[in-house]
Amino acid sequence: MQDFEGKVAVVTGAASGIGRGLAERFAREGMKVVMSDIDSAALDAAVLEMRQAEYDVLGVVTDVARPEAVDDLATKALEAYGKVHVVCNNAGVLNSMSTLWEASVRDWQWMFGVNIWGVINGIRTFTPILLDQDEEGWIINTASMAGTGPASSIYSITKHAVVAMSEALYFQLKAGNARVGCSVLCPTWVNTNLKTAEDHRPDDLRNPGQAGHATGWDFLWQRLEQGTPPGELAEFVLDGMRQELFYMIPPDYPDDGFREWAENLVSRRNPVAMRGRST
Repeated sequence: MQDFEGKVAVVTGAASGIGRGLAERFAREGMKVVMSDIDSAALDAAVLEMRQAEYDVLGVVTDVARPEAVDDLATKALEAYGKVHVVCNNAGVLNSMSTLWEASVRDWQWMFGVNIWGVINGIRTFTPILLDQDEEGWIINTASMAGTGPASSIYSITKHAVVAMSEALYFQLKAGNARVGCSVLCPTWVNTNLKTAEDHRPDDLRNPGQAGHATGWDFLWQRLEQGTPPGELAEFVLDGMRQELFYMIPPDYPDDGFREWAENLVSRRNPVAMRGRST
């Protein structure tokens, strides 16, 4: 995809982190941006700042785990701008890093709801719209470095699913000679607000006695705080779209990690934990 001026982008999880970085970069490129997030206060603040910078943006509060909410997001985007050209299924959450048998059913439901169903809902709702327009378009699904190696938590399981979904979407779009492309974004450590995701967990999916964001993960939050600025990652994404890259894997990604994982598969070797990975 080469021409972005005047096009319309929809970005979920856009109030902060990677989503905010993508929204700002698209807007600077001359795009109209529909910013979606479950955090209404943070979204209102982000939209206000973008409009003060004279960017053409719309804010839509959305729980991407709910298909009807994503349908409403699409409706509002089309009502405001008439078309959609770029869709970033970016919203994601992180909580339980306990063993699979110790994580609660609600932990599984919450992370699968946002990280997997959020992407499913985005694909099901927006792909037909992009195809019907018969114009150049692009879909970007945000996975993680945790989706390209041995799965070690619920979070990494969800991100493996996003990679697999994106690959299936890529082949199906190619088979149909669609003018719509797609990519899967697999960032490493990025300075995001994953730490506060728990604050917006639906009440019916909270564990008994649970309140506020997860604690005791200082090592993880420190890595995130020291991570790549979202704006820098967004620049990489825009360049990747111009190059029509499917696997958007930043240059700081440790290639030896997923190479060893792939070689284990080919050689039928037992898996090993990848050094430096926590999720």
